[in-house]
Amino acid sequence: MFKRIYLVGYGCNNAKVITSPAHFELRLFPRTRERNGAPSTMAAQRKNLMQSHQSWTDDLPLCQMCGVGTAPNCVYGPDGKGTQSHTNEDGHLGFRGEDGCFLYGVFNGYDGSRVASFASQCLTAELLLGQLNSSHTDNDVRRILTQAFDVVEKSYFKTIDDALAEKAHLSNYLLPHNENVSFHHSQSQKVQERLKELEQEVSGGATAVVALILNNKLYIANVGTNRALLCKSSSDGQNQVLQIGRPHSTDNEDELQRLAALGVDSARVKQAGQIAGQSSTRRLGDYRVKFNYNDIDLLSAAKTRPIISEPEIHGSQPLDSVTGFLLLLSEGLINALESAHGAEQANQEIVAMVAAELAQQTSLEAAAQSVVERVKRLHHDVYVSGRQRATYCSRHEDMTLLIRTLNYPLAEGALTPTQGGRIYPVSIPYSNSQSTSKTSVTLSLVMPSQSGTLTNGTNTASTLEEEGTPTPGSQSPTATLQSTNTQTQSSSSSSGDGSLFRQRGSQAAQPDETGRVPPYVDFSQFYHLWGSDHSDSQSAQGGLGPQ
Repeated sequence: MFKRIYLVGYGCNNAKVITSPAHFELRLFPRTRERNGAPSTMAAQRKNLMQSHQSWTDDLPLCQMCGVGTAPNCVYGPDGKGTQSHTNEDGHLGFRGEDGCFLYGVFNGYDGSRVASFASQCLTAELLLGQLNSSHTDNDVRRILTQAFDVVEKSYFKTIDDALAEKAHLSNYLLPHNENVSFHHSQSQKVQERLKELEQEVSGGATAVVALILNNKLYIANVGTNRALLCKSSSDGQNQVLQIGRPHSTDNEDELQRLAALGVDSARVKQAGQIAGQSSTRRLGDYRVKFNYNDIDLLSAAKTRPIISEPEIHGSQPLDSVTGFLLLLSEGLINALESAHGAEQANQEIVAMVAAELAQQTSLEAAAQSVVERVKRLHHDVYVSGRQRATYCSRHEDMTLLIRTLNYPLAEGALTPTQGGRIYPVSIPYSNSQSTSKTSVTLSLVMPSQSGTLTNGTNTASTLEEEGTPTPGSQSPTATLQSTNTQTQSSSSSSGDGSLFRQRGSQAAQPDETGRVPPYVDFSQFYHLWGSDHSDSQSAQGGLGPQ
C-alpha cells in the first residue's frame, strides 16, 4: 500500500515520522506552534487562503438563460416553527464560455461549504478557460470532463495538505503508547483544542452534478446524489421527463458491485444506507473516506480507495430541436420533495411546478426561487399535518434548483399559437388533503379572440372531461388543464393514475339551481386581469365573469 510520509517536528529536537495511506511523499514541515502555544505563521496563512473569497472566475460572463433558487436547511420544532441548524453548504455555477460553450453545476456540500465552493470555482477554471472548443468530439469532451474532476480533487487536497500533516502529527502525541513525549494536562488540553480546529478546517466534502452544453449538445457529469432532469415539451403541450443518470448511492446496484469488487461487504453497505454519515458512494473531498478509509468499519476491507471522485458522464444529447428546460437539483431538494410525497412521481411533480412558474414569472431567477419555496412549504405542511409521512419531514437540508431553458418562453409576451391571446396563469394545488398520491398539473387560462364557451378540465392522465356552463352575456376564457404523468428514467417510462381529481365525489359535480357546478379553482386572479384588459367592453356587458 502506498504511503504518504510526513516528517514534522513539534520542537527542534523531537522530529517524528508519521504515515497515512495515500501516495508516497516525503515532506519536511517547520514547527507548527511557537513555544507559547500560538498558531504558527504557516497555519495563519493557510487559514487566510481557505477563507479567501476571491474568485478565479470573476471575469467569466454569467449565463442569462438560467436561474437558481435556494433555501437553507431547516429543523422543525413541536410547534412547527423551523430553525436553521447550519449555514448553507450548497454551491452552484452558471457561466457562458467562448465558442458556444455553457457550463452549469449544483454542488451539495456537507460538514461545511469549503469543498462545494472550491469545486465550483476550480471546475469552472478547468473547463472554461480555453480547454473546450467546437472542434472537440464527444470522446474529447468526456475525457476533458473526467480530467477536470480529477484536478479539482487533487487541488483541493493540496490546500489542506499542511493541515492534515499537522493533525496527524499532533494526534501522535496523544497516543497512549507514545513514551517519548510527556505532556502536562494543560498542554494536552491545548493540543486537543488545536485538533478540533484542524478537524473543522479539513473535514467535509461535496457531491456534484454538472451540465455542459457545447455545439448545442448536452453532457451531464455526475458525482454523487444530485439529479439532472431534461424536460422536452411537445407541440400538444405534453412534457416528457428524462432523468439523466442514477445517483451514486448505497442502493445503486452498479455502485454496490463496484464496491464488492474492491473487497467491501456490499450487503452491509446497503443495509447501513450510509458511509461515514453520507449516502453517496462518490464524492469530492472528504479526507476520511479517501485517506483513512481503513479506519471506517464498512470500508476497512477495501483493497484500494472505495469512495471515488470520478464522474459518470452521459451524453451527448442533441438539443437542436428541443423545446423545454434542463433542471439540476441538489440532494436536499430531492429528499424534501420525496419525503413529503414519496419518490414515485417526484420528477413529474417538480417539472410541473417549474412549468407553472415559468408561465407566471418574468425571470428565471424568480421562477427557480418560487419552485424551491413551493417545495419548502409543501414539506412543512406535511410535517404540521401529522399525516403518515409527517415523520419523514421533521427536517430538510439545503435546497438548490437550477433551471436552464431550451427555446422555452417565459410568461412575458407569451402567446398561444392558435388564438394569439394572452395567457393568464392560475396556480392550483398539486395534491389533495386526503391522500399523498399526486398528479403533475399545469393550468393555463387563455383569452379567446372571439366569443366562446368555457371548456373545463381536460386531464390527459385520467381522461376526465367535464363540460362547463357558458356565462351569459360575456365572453369566457378557455381553461385547459394538462397533466403529464409520463416518467422516463434511464430508458423506462410509466403512466400515472391521475388521482388528483378522483377524490371529488359525484355530488360535488352536481349543478345547483342555476345550472352551475360549484367552483373548485380560484379564478379571481384571472377575472381581475381580464377586467383590467377589457374594462370598457365588460362594463357594457354588465360585469366580469360569473356572478
